[in-house]
Amino acid sequence: MTTTPFDAIILGAGAAGLLCAATAGQRGARVLLIDHADQVGKKILISGGGRCNFTNRDTVSDRFLSANPHYAKSALGRYTPADFLALVEAYGIAWHEKTLGQLFCDGSAKQIVAMLQAECDKAQATLWLGEAIGEIGHADGGYRITVGTRTATAPALVIATGGPSIPQMGATGFAYDLARRFGLKVVEPRPALVPLTLGGEETLFRSLSGVATEVTAKTGKTGFREAALFTHKGLSGPAILQISSYWRHGESVGINFLPALADGWLVAAKHARPRATLEHVLDRHLPARLAVTLADRLDLDGELGTFTDKRVAEAERRLADWRFAPNGTEGFAKAEVTAGGISTADLSSKTMAARKVPGLYAIGEAVDVTGWLGGYNFQWAWASGWAAGIAIAGA
Repeated sequence: MTTTPFDAIILGAGAAGLLCAATAGQRGARVLLIDHADQVGKKILISGGGRCNFTNRDTVSDRFLSANPHYAKSALGRYTPADFLALVEAYGIAWHEKTLGQLFCDGSAKQIVAMLQAECDKAQATLWLGEAIGEIGHADGGYRITVGTRTATAPALVIATGGPSIPQMGATGFAYDLARRFGLKVVEPRPALVPLTLGGEETLFRSLSGVATEVTAKTGKTGFREAALFTHKGLSGPAILQISSYWRHGESVGINFLPALADGWLVAAKHARPRATLEHVLDRHLPARLAVTLADRLDLDGELGTFTDKRVAEAERRLADWRFAPNGTEGFAKAEVTAGGISTADLSSKTMAARKVPGLYAIGEAVDVTGWLGGYNFQWAWASGWAAGIAIAGA
């Protein structure tokens, strides 16, 4: 069995691992990138509907969840969306901005993967793909990794294998098992950016499967105004995916079905059209099937003019804060990312290095940093990968 020495071994050839390898390698480090998949960047390829929402112009640290809400500031401040966009433009990749600062490729996510592959080629990084990682040893200030019949050693080891979201693509909790082995704490992983499921009487809303509308979804003090989608299992759509990262079992989710309308709008509608029914009023603002369903549950049968202002105002309040009690989520299989992960308390916010284990780093989704929907998690991958790469190269 041959043994090859490197300066750093990076486990995981996803977004964070690829940029880390390119960054360290282009600054002189001999880098080995290992992945059990047969090609790099597999999750990148399916992101953004195949067009890769590769960053978000509005990236700031308060759009990330972590047990330490300040942890991401350093890396995000040192490698910004503008830095990654400059790389994209240097490769002539056409892009466009959608809503809320989201940047996408005009063409295909394959362009981003090809760009990162080219950057790794410039870095003369070595890739070992398509084989499971075997033994991992740590002794005498170095790391020893076996993959098939090959063995590599290095003074630095980077955990970049992500979390267990989208297991059908081979995602596992490998990062957490390895972190625990080295004495790092792990914040309990859970699905994030994931559809919510409904049970009990709320299963009646499943009849609305396929209906989407703009809402404000809230849990606690956190709210998002985007589209919500009813599904055959419960609730989805951008607003729900966003709020799912903050939701906990046992909590309710409040939905404002008419966020664009000012307080008192329904009482005003009653006075303007006293002979109109609630269903007809709602039908002017909402999809027809949703208007019928909500009107049925508000029990205001007949012309609005026959009801007191107080009763109509109560219906408006309900529409502005309709309470759902999700009984769960659709799990890691449908989660875009994983919340929780390797505790930031054990990592340097500047270098991503483990505080008490020399030469060990953790980056990307493996770490307890989770961004909002819309390119934020890619920006964390780029920023954390860059920070670790710079540290490894001693730059």
